[in-house]
Amino acid sequence: MISYFTAIDSLMKKVFLEDKQAVKRIADEMTKRLSSGGIIQLFGCGHSHLIAQEPYYRSGGLVPVCPIFVEPLMLHDGAIESSKNEKDPDFIHSFVGQLDIRPEDTVIVISTSGRNPVPIEVAMKAKEREAYTISIQSLCYSGEKSHSKHISGKRLEDVVDDVLNTHVPIGDGLLETNGLLYAPASSVIGNTLLHATFTSVIEKMIENGLEPPIFKSGNVDGSTEHNEQLVQKYKERILF
Repeated sequence: MISYFTAIDSLMKKVFLEDKQAVKRIADEMTKRLSSGGIIQLFGCGHSHLIAQEPYYRSGGLVPVCPIFVEPLMLHDGAIESSKNEKDPDFIHSFVGQLDIRPEDTVIVISTSGRNPVPIEVAMKAKEREAYTISIQSLCYSGEKSHSKHISGKRLEDVVDDVLNTHVPIGDGLLETNGLLYAPASSVIGNTLLHATFTSVIEKMIENGLEPPIFKSGNVDGSTEHNEQLVQKYKERILF
């Protein structure tokens, strides 16, 4: 247990030092887009989709947050099939027509390796629709270390507007014994970066004299009416 806490703490400190300017820059642009009526959409496959779901309908979190649900890319519909579909360059055509991405939106694409076709395609489609595009990925995979599987040869960081770099080592293991990698970190760091960015958005809105749309916990008295008003405001674009 101690070894994991020590390793994740070390990586967290590295991410804080190297990503804090990116978090601020991204939060500033997201704040502008939310203030213009946009929403935040998140996309990921497999375990990356779990990060996409994390801030959705979240107590203490922003309300206009919407994961892109594509069940054949999610773990509960079959983990092996999800991994296979993410690498299929034609799979995007099965759901691209359902994407409601608008110029005022922010689209966050989560992919640790940044090399698989479907996340790259989603980022490209979001860019075509003039949304602000962000990736959460590990740039340890960039360059010659992990070639793109997309037909264009581009990796995720090549097509998005900005990157939140998790710095997670290749193989997603912080510890190694006899050549065996273990102690995955991508979800912990990805979620931390996501909440750090959303927290910065909330603080920026307050600085600008705006009331940030935040869900209250359903276990706090008086929260139901507050939350219902916010749900009504965004229900045309987000299925709660």
